[in-house]
Amino acid sequence: MMSRILTILISTILVNNYVFAQFLGICPFLGVSSKTETAVGMGVAVTFVVVIASAITWCLQTFILDKFGLGYLQTIVFILVIASLVQFVEMVIKKTSPSLYTAMGVYLPLITTNCVVLGVTVLNVQNGYNLIETVFSGFGASVGFALALVLISTLRERLALGNVPKALQGVPIALVSAGLMALAFSGFAGLV
Repeated sequence: MMSRILTILISTILVNNYVFAQFLGICPFLGVSSKTETAVGMGVAVTFVVVIASAITWCLQTFILDKFGLGYLQTIVFILVIASLVQFVEMVIKKTSPSLYTAMGVYLPLITTNCVVLGVTVLNVQNGYNLIETVFSGFGASVGFALALVLISTLRERLALGNVPKALQGVPIALVSAGLMALAFSGFAGLV
């Protein structure tokens, strides 16, 4: 069991990183990655939402949707769970860290539509994971997402201070950097 969990973690964090290998979550990846502080905050918020959403959606899929033949409602049910969790996270961040809440801006409520969150929950069901594997898959996927955010944000902060040609400043150099990082992450393909 531990080797299976370790394989899931390595796979979701490095090998099949949702940003660099599956190209999910690109909007917040580019939108929130200009400052490391904001990227870390988004990474923590997404980690909380993904792990809890993975556990809840697995239970709903297993004990309600599959049991009563309501699998066709999967997407709607999963989005409702994710939206509820995001509202909760938004209220907590607004109360505990107003500056982070302001810095994240529109991207915080957009966690609801972040395809990483929905993708992880759906793929956990499709992969046939049990509850423990689902939670670790959600944790690994969100850590991989957070890692991608922090890596690109530190790089973008450095590039903002560098001598980047005017035509490449901002999002263009971020896309070039993301492409190079995706290429680097493809080197992990042989791990699992």
